[in-house]
Amino acid sequence: MKKNYTLLVFSFCLCCIGIQAQERYLSEVFDDTEMQEDVIYGFNTTILPLLQQMPPAKRPLNLDLLMPAGDSLADRPLIIMLPTGNFLPELLNGQIHGSIDDPYFRAMGVRLAKMGYVVALMDYRKGWNPLDPERTARVDQLINATYRGIQDVHTCARFFRKSVAEDGNPFGIDPDKIISWGFGTGGYITLGASTIDNYLELVIDKFIGDDKDGDGNPDPMVIEPINGDPFGMKVGINPLTGDTLCFPNHANLDYQQDFAMNVNLGGALGDTSWIDANDPPMITFQVPTDPFAPYETGIVIVPTTGGQVVEVQGGYTVQQKLKELGNNDVFAGLVDDEYTDAANEANDGADGLFPMRRPNWDLTDDGEDNPIPREASPWEFWDEAFWSTTPWGQAGPLADNCMGAPVELCNWHLVSLGSNPDMSLMKARAYQDTVLNYFAPRACLALGLGNCGTTSTEEVLAQDIVTISPNPVQNELIIKTDGKTIDNIEVYDVQGRLVRKVNEVNNSSFVMNRDGIQTGMHILQIRMEEGVVSKRVMFH
Repeated sequence: MKKNYTLLVFSFCLCCIGIQAQERYLSEVFDDTEMQEDVIYGFNTTILPLLQQMPPAKRPLNLDLLMPAGDSLADRPLIIMLPTGNFLPELLNGQIHGSIDDPYFRAMGVRLAKMGYVVALMDYRKGWNPLDPERTARVDQLINATYRGIQDVHTCARFFRKSVAEDGNPFGIDPDKIISWGFGTGGYITLGASTIDNYLELVIDKFIGDDKDGDGNPDPMVIEPINGDPFGMKVGINPLTGDTLCFPNHANLDYQQDFAMNVNLGGALGDTSWIDANDPPMITFQVPTDPFAPYETGIVIVPTTGGQVVEVQGGYTVQQKLKELGNNDVFAGLVDDEYTDAANEANDGADGLFPMRRPNWDLTDDGEDNPIPREASPWEFWDEAFWSTTPWGQAGPLADNCMGAPVELCNWHLVSLGSNPDMSLMKARAYQDTVLNYFAPRACLALGLGNCGTTSTEEVLAQDIVTISPNPVQNELIIKTDGKTIDNIEVYDVQGRLVRKVNEVNNSSFVMNRDGIQTGMHILQIRMEEGVVSKRVMFH
């Protein structure tokens, strides 16, 4: 019988250890997660108090850490995950989302931790004024807000690398396998952090603003001596006020700045000139009709006001450049995979781009679809009962929006449906399934995590075709078939990592020497022209 072979052929349960270790990183194999709350990864300056006519303030940078419960592996990939929020606190940003406590955000983090990843739910600094009447001032403030977020995610990565180098790796991570993952606004940050190599890449025409130093010439919106460097490793001081705008954290050059991979859902990139062939592989999920972030090249729209800010490049344009440069070539080889097939129907050959096409909606209940669909994030959900009883407003410029209307006619749930018209937990779960199933094999390939489902459909043969002896084994293992020629043999440990491969066996029997394979349960995949057989072997 033919079986879909896009994950792993050895899918039987290793009952003795309680999980299907051979599918780690490809599916949720842990039953539960553990969380460390309020981990402080650094300190830096927030300008959010300026919105209340108060001076900038130094604040802790915090995260919540999710890990698979009961996992003893000490070199796990780390995902640093950033939420959306338009660089303002929730409600003030015109949304019910905007923090690491957002339910859809935590749900995704939990699912990734159950797949075997360590997941850092990372808070970052907020603060800008989308109501500023001057468009140049809005652009200036938004690019600086993004810049601070880029500094923060680099600070977070250095914090974890420092924990490995100096603190005995208390979080059990592999410092060479760190993924940056952003939702919406967080996607702008992680895309920038994955592509900006130095400060000078920000000195381009659209990010040149007003005369800040009084010399009569326009200045860059971001100035390194004032705002610090993109990695948050250099101090930045405003000479006019004396405020320190950037405090270095873990500023040791031995802690590399690179990310092994980037994932973004609904974000965009400040400028594709930042992308080069040395940047990591990237995966993008975006609704092509996203009303806030362009799918190709377009203007950022502020959810709070509907105002236009600056031209950026969205998922389609970013992925086409990555395709041109070959950054995502590592994803090649995934076949017979329904998620890859679905993406390829609409991504114009850019492996790594998943366009999430959504219907138009009759938002005005007049029998006609609205000309500008407003759906942006179908993976989100919220507590309908709570937000249905919360009047629209309560913060900043939105405080009087209900104008006396009863809460059942004017509440945050109804407002939020404007950009997610058929929101439900079931719908969000389905879209999160798509995200995880498209991401998982590509992360496996990009990070070198073992068998990644790159083999095409094969025949899964009966177990009795192959015999192995002795089992348990101490030194040598004899592998025999019923006359079929063995092409190759692969040995995986219980974490799904390839520990041995024997090519060109070309015989119906083979004697395999242990040669340093560690004590414990292992999986053998014996491949023949006719198909594949998987066997469990215990090494003493």
